[in-house]
Amino acid sequence: MDKKVLIITYFFPPRPGVASLRLRGLAKYLPEFGWDPIILTPELPDKPDPRYRVIQTPYPGDISARWKERLGLKAEKGFQEQVGIPKALAERKSSPTTKVINTIKTIIAFPDEQKQWLKPAIQEGERLFREEHIDAVLSSSGPVTCHLVARELKRKYGVPWLADFRDLWTQNHYYPYGKIRRFLERRLEMRTISDADALITVSEPLADLLRSLHHQKQVFSIPNGYDPDEVSTAPLTEKFTITHTGELYRGKRDPTLLFQAIDELISENKIDRRDIKVRFIGSNEYWLEKEIERLSLKDVVDVQPRLTRNIALGMQRESQILLLLRWDDPSEVGVYTGKLFEYLAAKRPILSLGGMGGVTAELLQETRAGIHSRTVNDLKEQLIAWYEEFKKQGEVSYRGIWNSVLIYSQVEMARQFAHALKEIADRK
Repeated sequence: MDKKVLIITYFFPPRPGVASLRLRGLAKYLPEFGWDPIILTPELPDKPDPRYRVIQTPYPGDISARWKERLGLKAEKGFQEQVGIPKALAERKSSPTTKVINTIKTIIAFPDEQKQWLKPAIQEGERLFREEHIDAVLSSSGPVTCHLVARELKRKYGVPWLADFRDLWTQNHYYPYGKIRRFLERRLEMRTISDADALITVSEPLADLLRSLHHQKQVFSIPNGYDPDEVSTAPLTEKFTITHTGELYRGKRDPTLLFQAIDELISENKIDRRDIKVRFIGSNEYWLEKEIERLSLKDVVDVQPRLTRNIALGMQRESQILLLLRWDDPSEVGVYTGKLFEYLAAKRPILSLGGMGGVTAELLQETRAGIHSRTVNDLKEQLIAWYEEFKKQGEVSYRGIWNSVLIYSQVEMARQFAHALKEIADRK
């Protein structure tokens, strides 16, 4: 008989966001390894897939959204947009208005924007424990409120608890708040996680960071994965098409290196600008448009609004090259972007740019699914090689080693989660 695991998560489809995919993968594939998942989540924007048991709770809403409503603003739109802050100012990497907003959030959104979900989630969790036997709890953050819910259930019912960090808590290298907030939140993290039986994060470098803070805890490294059911191919574009899907996070994912390389290759007559098309899907940012204009690449680079996920997946599969942009921080070495695994399912060559490469570069080298470039000269050499292949045979060949790619499927991810769950359950 399968054991039951209560999965506490804010993100689950159809709530948008790449974070939802990790949790959907667990709901879909954990049953293959003897665990029956129950998803506990706030009210979703639409009906969830009926294949999964999803318990939705009432949710008062994010703190910032409620404050916008009190000020007579629309909850679903950005504050800076509604009060008339120019895009050129709002999208700066060190925007003064963003700093002001983060200062306000330091006070009103502690420990996160979703803190008002704590009470209804605990109440629904307690009801589930009263009505049926649950063998383990798995909480996944962010938001970290998910761990606060799990801690309360752990303390009341003594159930084994596995805490999953898709992103680290106070050790996150993009932690947006100041020293005082980090100090207070670090204390909360230590108190909360002290009750967890084991921890999980997405890579070994991040696992080492967790071990350095939570010395007594067992930490598993389990990366995200692609859904095997989404592996598919499609007829390729007639042009030498490079596609990026997803957000650029106000320039933290920066395609400038690619633009520079393409501009130089066109000027050197090594690429015909009529042959090449670069597509950004869901990245409609002011600074991006200005950079395209600066290099006179408007006929080469196409920026499109956010599309449905199925359409975006189709555009990935038809592309000659898939562009993966890493955040511009040296601490990114331990971070796999969720987009990387989605790209693996498209079976197209991946071009990774930004930073040292880290675990992403290692994965691409291991699977031969793509390359990571750090300099404009390296990038130009690779683009020329791909372009010449495209001109000769009408497409860029995919050279991924599928047996190596299989290691990064959500089936394997679920198997490793099941192993961790069994290990903490057996201790009891």
